[in-house]
Amino acid sequence: MTISAPPRYLSNRSAPHLTTLILLAGMTAMTMNIFLPSLPNMAEHFDAPYRIVQLSVAVFLAVNGVLQIFIGPLADKFGRRPVILAGMGIFCFATLGSLFAPNVATFLVFRMLQATVAVAMVLSRAVVRDMNTPDKAASMMGYVTMGMSIVPMIAPAIGGMLDQAFGWQSTFWVLLFFGVLVFGLVWFDLGETGTPSGLTLIAQFGEYPELLTSPRFWGYCLASALSSGAFFAFMGGAPFIASEVYGMSPVTFGYFTAGPAVGYFMGNWLTGMAAARIGVNRMILAGTLVLVLGMAASISLSAAGLSNRFVFFGFMAFVGLGNGMIIPSATTGMLSVRPHLAGTASGLGGAIQIGFGALLAATAGAILGPGSTEMPLLILMLLTGCAGLAAILLVALRERQLRRMGRPTS
Repeated sequence: MTISAPPRYLSNRSAPHLTTLILLAGMTAMTMNIFLPSLPNMAEHFDAPYRIVQLSVAVFLAVNGVLQIFIGPLADKFGRRPVILAGMGIFCFATLGSLFAPNVATFLVFRMLQATVAVAMVLSRAVVRDMNTPDKAASMMGYVTMGMSIVPMIAPAIGGMLDQAFGWQSTFWVLLFFGVLVFGLVWFDLGETGTPSGLTLIAQFGEYPELLTSPRFWGYCLASALSSGAFFAFMGGAPFIASEVYGMSPVTFGYFTAGPAVGYFMGNWLTGMAAARIGVNRMILAGTLVLVLGMAASISLSAAGLSNRFVFFGFMAFVGLGNGMIIPSATTGMLSVRPHLAGTASGLGGAIQIGFGALLAATAGAILGPGSTEMPLLILMLLTGCAGLAAILLVALRERQLRRMGRPTS
């Protein structure tokens, strides 16, 4: 049964409390980030090459992306609540398996199973859309993502301290603790907000063409994927730029990566404050302009010979700021194109976003080599931002056409 009652904390007969949605949204980021400082010690523990242990990042992302294709239709068929509970239950089991894995191969298998935590990110978005009109959903999505954005700022630092004090396993014990906590919160606080579909599961997957043939879905999806892709390109190329161009140590590089995270936090705060008032499309347009102008300014300074590590990383705050304004609003737009397919849209959009991010991160690594400056990376990020700007302009054009024809735009 679908719940429409206003949130009452720890009541699964009402919509979930905001804190429950924030913790759900943050679980994927925590699972991705907290153990990164432990990778060298894990390689030593498993007596395995570092590149093999580092696969724990790639396989997690790959399985996460694939799962998002299936999570949406499953949630539209069976409801948000049971799919979240099943995914978090498997995540807790996989985390326990990771802790006691006897070898690196077994660890990587359990690490792939941990990717079921994708249900938390995908369906927290769908729940927000279930509970609100599009513009209000964008505002609430901003607050949820703002809370989530704190995780990448602090998780690696906490993971590093835990690893130094208690060993690499301590980070996975923390993940298990939060997994059980979020499972309990979902059990007691999250009432069903979706309307389970009467279609068979095969028919539910057959709904994908309805989304894939929607120009507005693609516009919102590409605006989100390309803006986040600019950040993934930064993450793929920044370590090289930091060490080879500016001679920074890993510790110093870690401090400087706070710039985009702070910008992302501020962008989400602005979205929470303004999206309901100015609308989804204008919010995305403003965010893409912030990203593009920030990259254009950074390129201009570099071309003038004025670049240094403070300029390079300082202007990356504009990438974070733009992303914080774009992603919550674009996600809301994706989910609003076909409201009855909100779960499917969230999963498909998330998979496309991760795919673009992985592609751009790999591209950034490929265009940088011995003797490279920061310029190729900045140009790649600028072009990506311009493509995102074009995507949202096409959405606005399509909506104008629909209005002229007297057809609804949602």
